[in-house]
Amino acid sequence: MKKLKIYIDTSVISHLQHDDAPERTKETLSFWKKLKTGKYEIVISDLTLREIRHCPQPKQTDLIYYLGEIECDILPDSGEVKALAEAYMENGILTRKSENDCMHIAFASTSECEVIVSWNFKHMVRLKTIQGVRIANAKNGYFKPIDILQPTALIGGDEDERTGDQS
Repeated sequence: MKKLKIYIDTSVISHLQHDDAPERTKETLSFWKKLKTGKYEIVISDLTLREIRHCPQPKQTDLIYYLGEIECDILPDSGEVKALAEAYMENGILTRKSENDCMHIAFASTSECEVIVSWNFKHMVRLKTIQGVRIANAKNGYFKPIDILQPTALIGGDEDERTGDQS
């Protein structure tokens, strides 16, 4: 059975230790436990690692440790990703102030992920963004539909229906 391919953005990893959001931290740790089972094909990017490196110590070291607990592919920067992120900004999906968010979405789209997992409700986990991304992706030759969901959407098992996996 094919695994669901998911892109994890930095907000999820950061919430593994987020003192001012204990409920989200609890939910993220629950989600992380599920990731450790190998149920998903997990993808992150060079951008994710750069953003983690901007975290203060000891959080930075702790987040890198958490990443070592899961098996994931790390996508390198590319002209293809940058061009697609630029298309998102040119089409008004997100602004230049959200360029990194556009890059995360472009990494996921160009690598044919089915889901982006994020806690970023301001820019990413929004219907307007999801619809805009799908339109821009299709215009740019990326026809695989992509969802942008919060981690709790994958904890309960509803995502299994998407792949036909009933385990």
